[in-house]
Amino acid sequence: MTTTVPDLHAVQSRTVRTLSIAQVFSGLGNGSTLALGSILAVDLAGSEAWAGSVNTALTLGTAATAIPLSQLALARGRRAALTTGLSAAIIGAGLMVAAVLTSGFPLLLGGAFLVGLGSAVNLQARFAVTDLAVPARRGRDLSLVVWAITIGAVAGPNMVGPGAVLAGWLGIPAQAGPFVISAAGMVLGAGIIAVFLRPDPLLTSRTLDGGAPARSGPTASRNPWRAGWQILRAHPTAAAAVTAVIAAHAVMVAVMSMTPLHMQHQAGATAGHLDTIALIGFTISLHIAGMYALSPVMGWLTDRLGPTPTVLTGMGTLITAVALTGLAPGHMGAVTAGLVLLGLGWSAVTVAGSTLLVSSLAPAQRVPAQGFSDATMSLAGAVGAAAAGPAMGLIGYPGVNALAALLVIAATLVLLGLSRASH
Repeated sequence: MTTTVPDLHAVQSRTVRTLSIAQVFSGLGNGSTLALGSILAVDLAGSEAWAGSVNTALTLGTAATAIPLSQLALARGRRAALTTGLSAAIIGAGLMVAAVLTSGFPLLLGGAFLVGLGSAVNLQARFAVTDLAVPARRGRDLSLVVWAITIGAVAGPNMVGPGAVLAGWLGIPAQAGPFVISAAGMVLGAGIIAVFLRPDPLLTSRTLDGGAPARSGPTASRNPWRAGWQILRAHPTAAAAVTAVIAAHAVMVAVMSMTPLHMQHQAGATAGHLDTIALIGFTISLHIAGMYALSPVMGWLTDRLGPTPTVLTGMGTLITAVALTGLAPGHMGAVTAGLVLLGLGWSAVTVAGSTLLVSSLAPAQRVPAQGFSDATMSLAGAVGAAAAGPAMGLIGYPGVNALAALLVIAATLVLLGLSRASH
């Protein structure tokens, strides 16, 4: 039976509602890893050179699985892809607990890698909500799902206190408690998607477009990386969108990954260990709030002003952020404000860039390009986190921020060039 327009609106409303609620719980997964990852890595590895390793493993997990999850979505729908990713992330949270219990550094990295699949799910969810969205509301619908991560993602870094209490009840080390809470949140998120994401938005969209996906051209390539690359090469606007998203994510991850260690150096001499950890958790929470809390505003601006102006605004915000944190590294208020701006800039670029990618491609091209975008975005984040640790040791926290500023400027110039080529 053909889906009527009122039914389609009802399906889209249900999709937005289901994914938004699921994101609230699944967002708990990354928060604890982001807040405690660099500190645990130094404690277990015994060297600050490994400070960025956990965030590197986290983002590598996202990068390595974004395309396979998009291929799974193409084959079996969004529900299967999203629940599979979250199931792996739950196992990852369990490995993080085991790492704390056994002081096992390899377990820590393996757990972070699998938790990265939760990030891949969060990224794919923002595209899933656009499968049936009308063009005039595409940016806002996407941003609502991004916004829903706020509650879980902001709460995650602040699970140190509740996690310690839970750990006491369970008889495990205090630093393992937050990861137990993260796992429970992701279990709830996976259950919500499995039960309520029906009908599947991607499969419904495919039915409305006439059935099976294209069997020829780039989308049918046996190499999904090559397929995504070919699509972007043929569409400069889509390439511009992905360039901006990649740069914003690399900068955000690099600076954010090093900030807890920098704050520990700055505050450790004057505050107790738990006080320092609480301060770091609070700062990372504000940063994550900047990433997600105002995403509906970014979606509104995207629909109102257009994706490209909103992306450029986000890039300008990122430059302001790294200038603030780099020029006043000893002032914790300035560092915190800079991290909030870092989150806001990331939000603007990610929401507007993702909307620009979807709107610039035909339906059959979107999922391969989305998978390529998420994979390269996460890979850039992994490179940023990996490079930030040695850079921190060589040129300090201000130097990390200076390199981040240069990357944003270069990406903005590429974006402007690709935008001109598309006209």
